[in-house]
Amino acid sequence: MVTLLLDTRQLEIVLTRVERLLAGRRGDIRIDRAAIARLQLTDEPATWLRGVRAPGTQLPRLLSLGTWRSAQGDDFVAIRHGRPGVVIDLDGDARFTRLILSTRHGHALAKALRLEAGEAEA
Repeated sequence: MVTLLLDTRQLEIVLTRVERLLAGRRGDIRIDRAAIARLQLTDEPATWLRGVRAPGTQLPRLLSLGTWRSAQGDDFVAIRHGRPGVVIDLDGDARFTRLILSTRHGHALAKALRLEAGEAEA
């Protein structure tokens, strides 16, 4: 669905033109690596949705894309229902408290984040 780019400074969520339109966003999302508090793998990311969509698009049992607002904070969501994904908890990001994303590369993303965190501690 979306393209995830990870380097030593940031995680970038690259959206296509159609995805930007459906999500109600003007550009891609960049998150500082220091703001990533936790990553959880999930078989069904849709179960992690909370709050109300504003702005964004939701097609039941198909896709959810955009910002979900709740009392706990705003979540950026880019999921295709029925596909595996990740839930990334953020600490210190001014826009979002969580990212909920469909991706087949969740294990590789978790491994990359864990390896680089381990290298920083050593």
